[in-house]
Parts: sequence; structure tokens; C-alpha cells
Amino acid sequence: MTANGHNVLEVRKLTVSLPGGADRPHAIEDISFTVARGEIVCVVGESGSGKSVTAQAVMGLLPPALRPVRGEAMLEGEDTLTASPGRLRALRGTRMAMIFQEPMTALNPVARVGEQIAEVLEIHTSMSPRERRARAIEIMDMVHLPEPAKMVDAYPHQLSGGQRQRIMIAMALVLDPSLLIADEPTTALDVTTQAQILKLIKEMQERRGTGVLFITHDFGVVAEIADRVVVMQNGRVVEQGPRDQVLREPREPYTRMLMASVPSMHPPERAPVTGEQAVEVRGLVKRFGSPGILGRGRVVLAAQNVDLNVRKGETLGIVGESGSGKSTVARCIARLIEPTAGSISLHGTEIATLPESRLRPHRRLVQIVFQDPYRSLNPRRTIGQSLIEAPMNFGVPKDKALATARALMELVGLSGDALERYPHQFSGGQRQRICIARALAVEPEVLIADEAVSALDVSVQAQVLDLLDDIRARYNLAMLFITHDLRVAAQICDRLIVMQKGVVVEQGPTRTVYMNPRHEYTRLLLDAAPGKDVEFGAERAA
Repeated sequence: MTANGHNVLEVRKLTVSLPGGADRPHAIEDISFTVARGEIVCVVGESGSGKSVTAQAVMGLLPPALRPVRGEAMLEGEDTLTASPGRLRALRGTRMAMIFQEPMTALNPVARVGEQIAEVLEIHTSMSPRERRARAIEIMDMVHLPEPAKMVDAYPHQLSGGQRQRIMIAMALVLDPSLLIADEPTTALDVTTQAQILKLIKEMQERRGTGVLFITHDFGVVAEIADRVVVMQNGRVVEQGPRDQVLREPREPYTRMLMASVPSMHPPERAPVTGEQAVEVRGLVKRFGSPGILGRGRVVLAAQNVDLNVRKGETLGIVGESGSGKSTVARCIARLIEPTAGSISLHGTEIATLPESRLRPHRRLVQIVFQDPYRSLNPRRTIGQSLIEAPMNFGVPKDKALATARALMELVGLSGDALERYPHQFSGGQRQRICIARALAVEPEVLIADEAVSALDVSVQAQVLDLLDDIRARYNLAMLFITHDLRVAAQICDRLIVMQKGVVVEQGPTRTVYMNPRHEYTRLLLDAAPGKDVEFGAERAA
């Protein structure tokens, strides 16, 4: 949809200072762009580029340490930078609203979702409680939530991630704001849920003529919904223009670098891996819960008769939506949880039925790299302490463990002299490299990457994927790669397993699955990938 020429937001030479001692004087400097009524403007750039600071400045939500020092943020002619706290509270919800990345931290866990939507109406309108409840149900219906008359009384933890994000959108849109700011609202969502949320935002924007400022690092999302694109680097706007112009003819090297980092949806030809069998799973079942008294309990079959095998030197991908059983299968293989039934063979040794007391020698052989490196590392321990802990638990002398830690830091592209630093002193991509080094410290034979790159910028993601592929080849590791990003799976996986509701519905060589999907669910996943038909830099260059 094209804009009608009336700007709901005009940001003019906006500059926000950083505290003394930061790596640069300004978080953002001389930022200028506009958002017209009925227009979606996507802001892209790496972490630290200033995307979220720009949005927070417009909303009046900057933390005390960050201060606007010049410029304007004109919301329909009114400068939000100079508005009083009371005026900002009046503007939020009525004229501008924001959707955050993680709805579970943005929603009150002890308040019903209907009450949280109604609270916005209570603050800004004179509606009666009955009218507010009716309006909450109406807006929940508009964002396509199932049975809104019942869901209005649900708590956030009772909803799925996609449903919680829809509640956030309902709260943001309930008062018909002129400007909607969406800060990475689909980053952690499954590809199908992401497609639904993107469609919903575009539908709401078209229906209401709302101007949308959409912050993302996903160029697939940009290709899917943007009217115009603003590219930010180190606090500055380096390029902006109509979507097709920026995607097809990027002027700046930085924009071209970002686009070249986007994985292609076209899997390369890969020769079958013929190494020895590292992991063999047969008939794996994992059941959570119990029937309870009189059969009133709840039983969830998270994995049902799963068969898979991974050879040394091979990467097996597992894709599917949240709740499909991907991580459950991985945790059973690592014996972090106990399988209900089935066989798990690790280099010919049956570990599915081994008691905990006899599992210790096999713990070293299977290591996991999790999605969030900050939660995986102890913030009170130095990186060196985290890297040597597991080897020393298996009897490696401290001096040797430290020498190995330094070598592993170099291997993952970090300085071996950084072992005395703490996790908060590294970027997100660097922390994930440290988690990979820690997993390798005990010389495993199977490496499980559980959404290990989903929270990373596209350029950092490309570096970590190259690192994982290099390590797999160098150490001849069997790698189990769990992801909901079909572009990533296309490029790194030799073979692919597609899971739905605990069941393997399709598996085969990655290229075969992508080019000729047999199961309807696989086709649904592939069709839902944002920007699936757009060729980015890496694909054009290939």
C-alpha cells in the first residue's frame, strides 16, 4: 500500500548522547526519516546500530542514561521530545503505540489478558467496565484470536507465543493510534506464526491507515511488508529509499554486506555423508504428564515413534513449529530428559535406558549450544572459569584445561587473552561463540545446536554458521541442528527432518525436501517463509 503523502512521523536530525566512557559519543546521530499515513517503513541494521534507541526516543521511553541532545520527533506536528511526562502518557495508546519483541516480558503475568487490554481503555476513555470488556473482545476478534469471549479471561502463560503477540497488537491498536512502532515483533516466532503476524500487521495498517515503523534484522520480513527501508549503522542512517530500490540496487557497501549475509532458500547440492553412524534413534517416545485420578490429568505426547540417524561429519536439521517436539528429541538424545520408550544408540552404546549413575562417561560425548548465550553463561563467572569447568570435572588438570580454553577461543575467532572477562563484556554473537567453545572443551562427538543463531543479526548469524560448519568438518562431528529458520536450514543441513506435533512427517536430503516436498505441512512451512521468492545479495552472487 502506498502512502497518501501525510506524514504521521517526521524525525529530523535526531541525536541521542551516550554516557561517558562508551565506545562512541552518540547512540544515534543526525537521524532523519518520515513515516506517512498508511505506510510501513522498515528500519534494518545490526545490534548497536541505534534502531531501538530511535523508537524509544520517539515514544519517550529512553532510559535516564540516554539523552536527546538535538533534533525533533514530530508526531502529527507535535514534538514528542519536548512533551511533558503527562503529555507523553496521553499520547501513548491514543496517537502512538509500540509492540515489543518479547510479549511475555511486556505482559503482566498475574493479570488476565482482557484486563490488560481494558486497562488502556480505562486510562484513556470514559467507557464503563462492561463497554471496556466488550471492546477488548472486539479487538481480540479483529486480530484473529480464537474464541475471544473465552480467551479474554485467560492469563498470558495460557497462550502460545503467537497468541501473546496478538494480544500485544490488540493492546497497541485498541485506540486506533496514528503511529505503530513494532520492535522485532516476530524474531522469536515460528515461520508460520511469523507469517500470520506480518499479515495481521499489514491488514491492520491497510484497514486503519496507520503508519508503521517496523524494526527488524530480517530481510525476508523487509521484502514481505516494507514500503520503504531505512538502513542504520553505528547510530547513523547510511541508506534509505523505496523497498524495491534498496533491495535490488543497494548503494552502500554496508547494505550490500547485510543482504549478502542473508542465507539463500535454495539448498546447494551436497554429496551424501558416508561416515560411521554416531547417533541412531528408533521408536523414540516422550510423554509428559499423567492421566491422573479418574483420567482427569493431561498427557502430552511430545515425541511419537521418532526415528533418526546422524553420521560423523553430517549435519541433520530438525525443523517445525514450536511444540513440534524438536527440542524434546534433542534433550532425550543428550539424556537431559528421560525418554518414555524407544532406543538411543550413541556409537553403538544404548543410552536410552542407562541409569543416571552410569551416564557420566556419555555426558561428554553429546554437547548442546542453546538459543540464548547470555542465559547459558554464568554472569558471575569469568569466561575462563566457564570454559575449564567441564574438562576439570572429567579429570583434566587446570593448566591443560586453561591452555585448551585459550586455543578454543582463538578457534572461534576471539582472543585467547579474554578469559578473565565476564559474559556482559561481550556482544551477543561473541557470547554464542564462547558457548560453542565451551561445548567443544570436552571433545564431544555429537554437537546439538538448538536455535543457536535465531536471535543473532544476519551478519553475525552468517559468521556463526560458517564457524559451526567449519568445526563440524574439522572435528568430524555429528551435528543435530534445530531451527525454525528455513533459510538457515537450507544452507547448513545435509539432511532434514520435518516434525509436526511430535511426529516426523517427512525426512530426506535437504535439497530434495525443499525442491519436492511431499507432505502438506512441509509445503506450508516453505510457503510461509518471508520473502521466499526474493533474491538477496548472496543468491544473486551465487
